[in-house]
Parts: sequence; C-alpha cells; structure tokens
Amino acid sequence: MSQTPTPRTTTRRRTVRSAALGAIGLLALAACSPPGGDEEPEETSAPTTSATTSASGEISCGTEDVTVEAYVETGFPVFAELAAEFENQHPNVTFNIREDQFAVITQNAPRILADSETDIMRLPQMSELASDGLLLDLDQYAEAFGWDQWPSSQLEQMRVDDEGRRGSGPLYAMGLNYSMTGVFYNVELAEQIGMTEPPATLDEFDAYLQAAADEGLTPLNQFNGGATGGLAFPLQALMASYGDPSEINSWVYQQEGANIDTESNLAAAQHLNGWIESGYFADDINAIDYAQMMARFIEGDSVFIFTGDWESGNLDTQMPGNAGFFLMPPLEEGGQLGAMSAPLTYGVSANAANPDCAATFLDWVATDETARTIAVEIGGSHPMGPADAFMPELDESSVTAQTLAAGATVAENNGTMDFIANATGSIYAQSWTPQLQNMVAGEQTPEGLLELVQSDYLEQIGE
Repeated sequence: MSQTPTPRTTTRRRTVRSAALGAIGLLALAACSPPGGDEEPEETSAPTTSATTSASGEISCGTEDVTVEAYVETGFPVFAELAAEFENQHPNVTFNIREDQFAVITQNAPRILADSETDIMRLPQMSELASDGLLLDLDQYAEAFGWDQWPSSQLEQMRVDDEGRRGSGPLYAMGLNYSMTGVFYNVELAEQIGMTEPPATLDEFDAYLQAAADEGLTPLNQFNGGATGGLAFPLQALMASYGDPSEINSWVYQQEGANIDTESNLAAAQHLNGWIESGYFADDINAIDYAQMMARFIEGDSVFIFTGDWESGNLDTQMPGNAGFFLMPPLEEGGQLGAMSAPLTYGVSANAANPDCAATFLDWVATDETARTIAVEIGGSHPMGPADAFMPELDESSVTAQTLAAGATVAENNGTMDFIANATGSIYAQSWTPQLQNMVAGEQTPEGLLELVQSDYLEQIGE
C-alpha cells in the first residue's frame, strides 16, 4: 500500500472542481417540507451526544451555531454544492469538509470513525463498519422523518443485520442519490463507426467495438490503475448480460452459500478477456487512473467508457450534445437489462458530535426541491426520497435525461445490482483490482480470477 496522502480540509466557500477530475463513486441514482418532519419520533430520542434537538423535540440543526464535520470523496462536486445550499438555507450551520480519494477513504474509514467526531462520512463497504459499532443506527431518524415510507429498495442496501449481512436489519447509512453505471459514448465517433442508436444485443456491441478498432480509434478507454481498478465496471455489466443480477446481490450481501465463481460469471469474465485480447482497450489501461480516463474521453480519444451517471452533468457541460449513454445490452434482443445501481452512501459516525444535524441534512437532500435539483443537475443521478417527490425538468436530449431514463428501465426490470467491490472491505483493493490488472498483463485467466476472488471472499467473511 502506498503511504496515505495528507488529506485536504476545506469549507464550502470555494469553487468546486469538475467531476472529471475525481475518482470513482461506485457505483448505484416532493413536498418542500420533509415527510414526517413535523412529527416527534415515537418512543425514541436523539443520541445523547447531540446538542441540536429543539425544545419541542423536533430533530433539526437548532438555532445555535454548529459546525458539521464531513469526510467525503474528492472530485465529486455534488456534496459540496449541497452543503453550500444547506448553509444558505440554515445560516447557523457551517460544513467543514475534508476530502480524500475513495481508495484512501477505504483505508482510513475505521480509524476516522473510531478516533474522531466526524459527523457525516462517505462510506466504502459498510458491513464491517456497522458490525464494529462505528456507525450510528439511523432507524430513529427513518421513523421521525418518514424515510421508512419511501420505496424499501432505496434503503435495503444500507441495512446490516447482526451477522454483518446487508439487505436487512438496522439502517446504517443514507444516500445522497442512487447512482447507476453503464456505457457512455462519443456521439460523433459512434456515427463514424456506423452506430446511430445504442446496440440492442451484446453481439451488436461487439461489432461496434471491432468497427472502432478497424477505424483506428480506441474502442474502450477504461481506468485500471492504482488500487481501484475500473475493469470491474465492464465485468459486472457483462455478468448482468449473462446471468441473474439477484445472484450478484446475494454474493455482495454475503448471503449463505453465495458464490461469484459460477458458469454465467465465467462466461462474462471470458468475454471481457476477449475484449482485452482483441486490443479494444487502450494499451496503457493498467496505468490509467479515473481522471485520465475522463479527460481522454472528453477530448475525443475513445468511443466508449464504462462509468456512472454521476458524470452526466459534467458531460452535458463538457460535451454538450456529443455524449450518449446506454445500458450493457443483453445476449438476446429484449432480454433482461441489469446495471450496478447503488446509493451514494453516507453514514453518521457513532461518535458524531452533531448527529441530529447530520440526519437533518440527509433528509433535506432527499426532500428539498433545490437539493433534489442539485442532485440531478450536478450529481447526474436520481435523488433518494418518496416515489412522488419533485423532479426538475430536463432537456430530453441531454445525457442526464438518458441516464435517468435508463435507471427507470433497470428498476422496472428488477435488474439493480450492488457493486461487486462492496462485498467486503478489502475485496476491491486486494482481490478484484490486482487480479483484473494481472488479466490485462496476461498473468491471470478468467477461471483463475473468479476462483481466487471467491477464495479471498470466503476468507474475508470468515468462512
């Protein structure tokens, strides 16, 4: 592991950088007043560490000056924009925001949560953090604010039971939105290879990749350097084409007997390896980080990339009218469409100094019209919240509109998957990434990749 860089600390008074300069955010995507926000929670009370509950018992940020300590992922402006607007609407609140790359947060999370009074934090894989007592149980807030009346699928990925399995149990996190991954493409380059509409089958997509190679273009430019390899994105997309997305969720949620080394997942890994051997990826894929991938795509250096809808607003700004999006096509036309879709997950520390204010912010993000507009236009993803909540109007030709429509399609198909990197706290950096890098280098096979990842998984979950 490389030495952890010194984190940057800032307040929300600066200009936020473009999301194109950031790292991943796996992943996952009303009335003005919060639903249930005027009601007191029944037989519950705010944590004793909070000094912000009003005299009436209503959960809020109070009226006294309060500084919310936040630890978030660098390169994604949506949190900064939301924090700035919350400050604007709540003048007594100031956000003190520390930023690090996602790989660094993954390393730092247990220590930061254990040794500081961080109020709100971007979470990596959360099962172990919840099991170790480092995250606050948010069920009292779900009852008080009415989150438990939202579609249950929005919250189930953030529930952890007493055995550390996700999908049920207490609520230990909330999402700023729920994001989804898929395939972005350069419209002009796609037309150059004869693609005037998204492919309907995987075979059609393969044909376009070959056509791009025949034209001397880079078909796919994917980040795969460092500790967070991006080849996991196309691999999981291919898994959805070949198999049942629910089986992926069972594995990520650590359900008993779950196995990633299956016949359909092997076919997906072999298909990905075929793309590698055909030279569809940039030659230096194992040296490309996320920011380089985005910069090259925006500059027109590749036809396709796999990433998430969090880039939609950025691409609508940087490539207006020249970026498109589609879900990985199925094996047969009309087949099930699946995609990695998960909340952009934030938790409240068990040691938080201001848990009520942190929870109030999370509720406001999902229910305030201005906040939901920021989540869509800046974050490019669907906000959390009630099914009938306010949504801003969008230009139907924008890539943001395309990603939101694709998200609705995935939901209708029941094809939502959590990210395979979220199965354990170390499976991404210690298993998926190095083995996918080895496969690019010709030092690992698809069979060996899945066998080794499954072995590491069993060891990491104690089986």
